[in-house]
Amino acid sequence: MKPSMLDTDILSEFLRGNKQVISKVDEHLKEYGFISLSIITYYEILNGLLYKDAKKQLSKFEVFVELNKVTPLTLRTVKISASIQADLRKKGTEIGHTDTLIAGIAIANEMQLITNNTEHFSRIKGLDISNWTK
Repeated sequence: MKPSMLDTDILSEFLRGNKQVISKVDEHLKEYGFISLSIITYYEILNGLLYKDAKKQLSKFEVFVELNKVTPLTLRTVKISASIQADLRKKGTEIGHTDTLIAGIAIANEMQLITNNTEHFSRIKGLDISNWTK
């Protein structure tokens, strides 16, 4: 298993109690001791929970974050992301800025991106992706 970073949709599945995702996260934790999420995923999940006023889920999410690693944006990750976005724009296959930033963070940190949106992220050259829901 490669060091992995959870995309927003996979982390949402984990927080909802998806047994398959939980099993894969547990397997990863046994090997590495933590799992990563990007600062973008942190923002997206936090924003959704605050919007829904989901206090119980918010508490569970914050505990998860404290036990794991939030991977930040850096100048390097932003440069990689901007290059990806420019390339996708030229091809007419954009995936949106937040997903491009998530992909750039994964590439810069040599992590596999765990996502249920494999068709979307497969447009990015050099991004290693896997789907833990299947």
